Amino acid sequence: MSTRRDDRPTVVIASRLFTPEVSAGAFRLGALARGLAAGGAAVTVVTTIPPPHAPATPDPSGVAVSRWPVLRDRGGNVRGYIQYASFDAPLLLRLLFRRWNVAVAESPPTTGLVVAIAAFLRRRRFVYYAADVWTDGVIAMGAPRPVIALMRWMERAALRRAAGILSISDEVTERLVALGADRRRVALVGNGIDTDVFSPQVTPAARDRYFVYTGTMSEWQRPDVFVRAFALIADEHPDVRLRFFGQGAVEGALRSLAEELVPGRVEFGGVVSPADSASWIRGAAAALVSIAPGIGYDFARPTKTYAAAACGTPVLFSGAPVGGALVVDAGLGEAVEFSPDAVAAGMRRLLVAATSGETESRRADRAAWARDHVSLAAVGERAADAVLGVQTGPR
Repeated sequence: MSTRRDDRPTVVIASRLFTPEVSAGAFRLGALARGLAAGGAAVTVVTTIPPPHAPATPDPSGVAVSRWPVLRDRGGNVRGYIQYASFDAPLLLRLLFRRWNVAVAESPPTTGLVVAIAAFLRRRRFVYYAADVWTDGVIAMGAPRPVIALMRWMERAALRRAAGILSISDEVTERLVALGADRRRVALVGNGIDTDVFSPQVTPAARDRYFVYTGTMSEWQRPDVFVRAFALIADEHPDVRLRFFGQGAVEGALRSLAEELVPGRVEFGGVVSPADSASWIRGAAAALVSIAPGIGYDFARPTKTYAAAACGTPVLFSGAPVGGALVVDAGLGEAVEFSPDAVAAGMRRLLVAATSGETESRRADRAAWARDHVSLAAVGERAADAVLGVQTGPR
């Protein structure tokens, strides 16, 4: 006997980011939406109108997407307290007058708190998707104490009221529990990359020699270390280039630094589609990944690492030990100290590996590790199972 359509669980995902925006969060939520739809749920995503530079990408099959205007910064990001408020303020009404059994709230905690209020008023349950710990990030950016205290209160309130919490790593789980989350409500779903898009089979974007950095350029990544390191080897390798794709708060400073230290040798390609990003990663001597140590994100395992591994391209990781240990333990490339000299030495070694054939000989093994361990489809399925496992009846 077939199940009537009205009998399906109804899930709403509330997030300021969703495909076609190019970000780890958007990819992760896209996978969740697809996993929920495949699991038999009626899924609606309550999100924003994407920026003009977002690639043309269809919405996930079987998923309804409700978009609303939002304030963005000069780079097209919903980043900053005013920008967050422009999404969160109308969100409550968007949730109150919509049918749903369970809601999923993506960070920041302001969104989690709005969803918690809607769930209380509607007598429904909600799940908080915790890809990181926002209080740590606010501290890392040197925010005033009142702002830190307010963010800590909101994050704790969202975590304590959530019927379920999705965590991407053991390290994130420990930070969430330290903030007051009930460990019994935390589901470890992991993080991943689309191994159909990011694959050794994609055609390299270029045949010349280059290092590539893709994705967000932020204060906690401090990718200027790669520009400074490249300046140390540029004269030794006049044919090698450094390429950046993406955007972020420090992009302007990076451009100025590159023009000062290595004029004409560093290229900024802006935001590109996942397919184009994969092509540039596939052809690189190495993909560059960094997490500045000691500023509150030492527990991070950047998605950039997974994207490179899925293409079979070695990673040159610089920074905090957790991300470095992942690269070393899985044989994904090199992990070095967070300094221009250490990064420059790693660049030299990886250029030798690319020339000797070592990089190509290990490509299949790196890609196989990604397929086995960080498939985004598998992450989406685990997250969907956790959401659907939350009791959806009245509180």
